[in-house]
Parts: sequence; structure tokens; C-alpha cells
Amino acid sequence: MQIETVWIVLAVILVLIELWAINRVRKSEGKSSNKGVWIVLIVFVPLFGLIAWALAGPKHIGRGSPSQASR
Repeated sequence: MQIETVWIVLAVILVLIELWAINRVRKSEGKSSNKGVWIVLIVFVPLFGLIAWALAGPKHIGRGSPSQASR
């Protein structure tokens, strides 16, 4: 496999992960201004933006609250 092919595959994987992250941000609960900041960060600084979002970004809450899960 040529080195150019490796870079293309890595770029495609990064774009797919970005699209997934943007979709998660869009569907998350929170202020639209915060969502906008996360989306801009993910799009314009892809690798750092994804890492920052994974560590500190909006969290999804499951269908039931934690108190309901223990019942």
C-alpha cells in the first residue's frame, strides 16, 4: 500500500468521525451557542477539537435517569 493511500484512508476516517461528533453535538441538550462553538471547533481544528469534545463536550443522558435504572 502506498503512503498516499494511507493518508487518504486516515483522512476519510477523520471526516467520518467528525460527522458523527457533529451529529452528536447537534442532538445533545444544551444551549445552541455552546453547540455552535463545539461544531466550529470540531470543523476548523479537527483533531484537537475532537479530543477536546471527547473530554469536555456535551454528554448524552440515557433514556432513563440513573434513579430509574436502580429500581
